[in-house]
Order: sequence, then structure tokens, then C-alpha cells
Amino acid sequence: MITCLIVDDNDLSRLTLRQLVLQTGRLQVTGECKDAIEAHRNITANPPDLVLLDIEMPGMTGIELLKILPKKTLAILTTSKKDYAVEAFDLNVVDYLVKPVNLSRLMQAIDKVQDILSRDEEEITAAPDDYLFIRDNNMLKKLRLEEILWIEAMGDYVKIRTESQWHIVHTTLKAVEEKLKSVRLMRVHRSYIISLDKIDSIEDGVVNIINTPIPVAESYRSKLIQKIKLL
Repeated sequence: MITCLIVDDNDLSRLTLRQLVLQTGRLQVTGECKDAIEAHRNITANPPDLVLLDIEMPGMTGIELLKILPKKTLAILTTSKKDYAVEAFDLNVVDYLVKPVNLSRLMQAIDKVQDILSRDEEEITAAPDDYLFIRDNNMLKKLRLEEILWIEAMGDYVKIRTESQWHIVHTTLKAVEEKLKSVRLMRVHRSYIISLDKIDSIEDGVVNIINTPIPVAESYRSKLIQKIKLL
């Protein structure tokens, strides 16, 4: 059984969610909290496997609470609005459920929790580094890091090159680099981040990926040589 804490300032919402949780047969409710401050005390004293967390609460929102909880905290956000989806995924929440929550959707979210808990601690830490989400119009699109060939700065945007297409995102290369904690990707120039395992060849301060030369700045060359498997 997965232990869970229900956090919601609305009495009816907590009751409804508890009833759904009981129907799953997979979660054990260890407590209920009416606000984020109470939840923080509860989670600190007795960490549950999962927090079912409402976003819009007085005093401190669910998202503000998540920001001060340990990063390993598994949370499923519940809300009556879709407006928080982007910020929620930035915080690596397990799932984002729009009220009224139904049993089928909750079961899908629990499957994700079970998958994470079945891994060892090292894999849980590494899991967020396997992918990133990019904004595509009004949708968040999942992009696996293994698909990326290189990322290129373009003013206030970056271009992400995969084997099949380009993705253009309104952000900076520095912001991308700060979010990426992967051994797969490395910055080699003020304008480029590359995938190390996609390199075809290296010569004269340039790496070649699918016949495309990408410059390597002098300050990054020694680090690049250390990273590749050189015989």
C-alpha cells in the first residue's frame, strides 16, 4: 500500500478524494490537512509516500508548499483550474488532476507513483534527467534527452535539434543549461549544447554531428576530451 496525505482546504473536496482513494485499493490515507502550513508540519514529522495536494489554498498555495518540500517528495496536484499546468511540470510533480477528479484518472496517476517507487533511490533522482518538457503553443510536449542532437542559441530563443525536426523555444541557453543535469548533454560553446553520444567526429576545434560542424570553444575543449571515451 502507498501511504498518502490529503491536503485541501475544502471539506467536501477532502471527503470526495478520500472516497476515491479508498476505491483504488492501493492507497492508505495517513492523514488530512486543511492548509499548507499544517501539511508541512505533517510531512516533515511523518513523510508519506505521496501527497495529494490542492493548489489554491489560503495563506500558502500548494505550489508554494512544494517549493519548500524536499525534492524527492512525490506529489499529485489537484485543482479546479488548468492554468497551473506549466508551473506544476516545472516542479516535476507526478501528475496534475483537474477537479472533479474521477477514479480512472486517479488510477493512472497512481500507476506513475508506483513506477517511481519501484525504482531504487538513485533512479528516482535521475528520472527527471531523462526528459524535459517544452512549450509548444498551449501544450507541454515531452522531449526525451536521447532524441536531442544539439541545442543552439538564437537570441531570446533556443533551437533544439532532434533527428526528425527542430523545436524553437522562447528561453535562453543559460536557462536550459541550468535545468539540464544530464551526463548526456554538455555545453561546448556560448551558443551550443551538444549530445555527447551523437558526436560522429572531432577535429580542429569542431565536433561533427550528422555532417553538421559545431564549434567547440577553447575553454570547453579539455572538459570535452575528459568526457568522451578516448583510447
